[in-house]
Amino acid sequence: MTGRDLPVELPVDLPVDPPRTIVVLAKAPVPGRVKTRLTSRLTPEQAADVAAAALADTCEAVAALPGEHVLVLDGVPGPWVPPGFTVLPQRPGGLDRRLAGAFGDVLASHPGPALLVGMDTPQLGPLLPRVDLAGHDAVLGLAPDGGYWAIGLRAPDPALFLDVPMSVPTTGAAQLARLRSHGLSVGLLPQLRDVDEPDDAEAVARAAPGTRFARRWHAAVRAGAVQAGAVQDGTRRIAS
Repeated sequence: MTGRDLPVELPVDLPVDPPRTIVVLAKAPVPGRVKTRLTSRLTPEQAADVAAAALADTCEAVAALPGEHVLVLDGVPGPWVPPGFTVLPQRPGGLDRRLAGAFGDVLASHPGPALLVGMDTPQLGPLLPRVDLAGHDAVLGLAPDGGYWAIGLRAPDPALFLDVPMSVPTTGAAQLARLRSHGLSVGLLPQLRDVDEPDDAEAVARAAPGTRFARRWHAAVRAGAVQAGAVQDGTRRIAS
C-alpha cells in the first residue's frame, strides 16, 4: 500500500462523493449455472435458490440508495428483477472483459462515479450507504480469498481490466496494482467474504442472519440433512 492507496474511512454521516450509479454484475439464478461449488452440499436447484436469495439481498441494498441502479446480467431477465433497475446484457468473454464492458456500457448512459458489486456478498447492506470516493479516483473492496467484492471508478477504461488474472488468489492484488499503474488514487473499502464454497456460505449466513440468503441457506442445509437421514434409515432397514 502506498500513500496513494489508503483505506477509506467510511463516514458515519452521508458520504461527500458517493457513487451516482450502482451496478450489480450477476448471473441469472438458473440451476446448474450458478453457485455450482455449493453443490457438494446442495442440489443444483437449492444452489440456484440460494443464489437468487443472495441476488435479492444485494439488489434490495442497492435499491435503498439514491442514484441510478443497473443490473448487468448474464442470462435472461425474469420476474425476480426488482423494479427500478435498468438491465443490460453482459459482454462475452472472460471476467476481465465483462467488467470492462460493464463499466463502458453503464457509464455511456449513466452518471459517474459508478460502483460495481457482484451477487456473492449478500451481507453488504450496511457498507453500501457509506462508500465515499472523495479524494480518490477509484475504490476497491478486497475479499479474504484474494479476490474483490466491489470496485468503483469515475470513468471507464478497458485497460484497467483487460488481462488482469481473474478468479485466482492474486486477483485483488493484481487489480489494485493495475489501478495504481494507471496513476489512480485508490481508496480501499473494508473486506467482505464472498460466497464461493459451502464454508463461505455458512460463515456469511452466520454474519448476516437477517438476510434472505441466510434463511435460504439454512433451510437448504436442513432439507439436505433430513434427506440424508431418510436415506440412511432406508439403508438400515434394507440391511436388516
